[in-house]
Amino acid sequence: MSLRALPHVLARPSGTVRTGVLVALLATTGIAILELVREQTGTPGFFVGLGLALLPVAPLMAAFRWLGRAAPAPWAQLLFCFGWGACTAALIAILANSFATEWIAAATADPADADTLGSVAIAPVVEESAKAAALLLVFVFRRPRFTGPADGFVVAGFTATGFAFTENILYLGNAFGEDLAEGTGVLDSVTAATFFVRIVLSPFAHPLFTVLTGLGFGAAALSVRRSHRFALPLLGLAAAMCAHALWNSSSRFGEYGFYVVYGCVMVPVFALLVWLAVWIRRRRLRAVARELAAYAAAGWFSPAEVPALTSMPARSLARTLARRSGGRAAGRAVARYEDDATELALLRNRARRGGPAREPDFAGRERELLDRLWLRRATAGPALARAAVLEELLPPSFGPRATPAAGVPGPRSEAPDLRRSGPWTPATPAGPPSSRPCALPGADGGR
Repeated sequence: MSLRALPHVLARPSGTVRTGVLVALLATTGIAILELVREQTGTPGFFVGLGLALLPVAPLMAAFRWLGRAAPAPWAQLLFCFGWGACTAALIAILANSFATEWIAAATADPADADTLGSVAIAPVVEESAKAAALLLVFVFRRPRFTGPADGFVVAGFTATGFAFTENILYLGNAFGEDLAEGTGVLDSVTAATFFVRIVLSPFAHPLFTVLTGLGFGAAALSVRRSHRFALPLLGLAAAMCAHALWNSSSRFGEYGFYVVYGCVMVPVFALLVWLAVWIRRRRLRAVARELAAYAAAGWFSPAEVPALTSMPARSLARTLARRSGGRAAGRAVARYEDDATELALLRNRARRGGPAREPDFAGRERELLDRLWLRRATAGPALARAAVLEELLPPSFGPRATPAAGVPGPRSEAPDLRRSGPWTPATPAGPPSSRPCALPGADGGR
């Protein structure tokens, strides 16, 4: 490499370099935040807080993973988001909040005012901005994986779950240290009260705030206008800050202020977001079904595969059937086939709605996905078809093949060579199949 090219390489680092930098950042901030929390809570409090704070993590991660299961993000990306929230964002929040509170206390000479301003005005801005940084990184560097509101939900949920995990360690550990110093009983302890409020009543608080930012990024991913791609995430971030500030100020609205805000604001907003998450998931699956039907009409999928690919129980069953007949390798092939088919459908959906400005490399990405699907079709196709039968997703018979949609290439007569670098010209698909019902192979056909 010449010295003249060095500035360009440094300006646009490779994926390996970016990954190494992020791993080093998470490791450094993780060590720092663990030591900082341990110093504040004491060693016994740290371990008690750690054990109690772990309880809501798995259910929250499973819920957000379920939402994105139609087009799952890589686990490495989700774990990065969790780690960013638990380590980097938490460290930024603790240091910035402490500095701001001390500065306000010195300026006003009133610790009570400093605490109030710190929790209501400073903490929401600092914490939501620190968490939003993870969403921004995924949005910028993993743009093909950030396709809409569902991805914003999932990325925001994992980030906020990590942040709440670390924050819960701090609050529960401090509460346990206070009870230990005063010799308080278990039922009357500050630890029990803190556990009830943070783990039982409001484990969804931080995810709820940050999901608003995630929806802003998700809406930006669907927008063609450049101004919207900047404005919508900022609007979502502002909504997250306002909701966070309202929650932090609830205890200052009188004796029952917390319960009023919890019952009249938090619970309804949480219920609305749950409904929205389910609706987004169903809408995404309907979009997948619509787009895959065009590829099935062109011969890339059998008619039985499309309903199986748009049913999460059938997709899970297909992986199980493939593992039983062909081992773990067959199960992984079916899983990748399902993910690639979903990504292909969502890619076409975005391109159809937004045109070349939305997906300038649509043809190349479509070719890559179709090639990968074709290589795994012999394994995945029979398993999915069998799963569609067992889940009773098919009508009694199939009619003639629909007319292929314009712009959908036909499949090649043989597996493509992924090593070639020349242009890809698909062969014309064979004539339409007969109108009699399809003969669906058994589960062992995927070997």
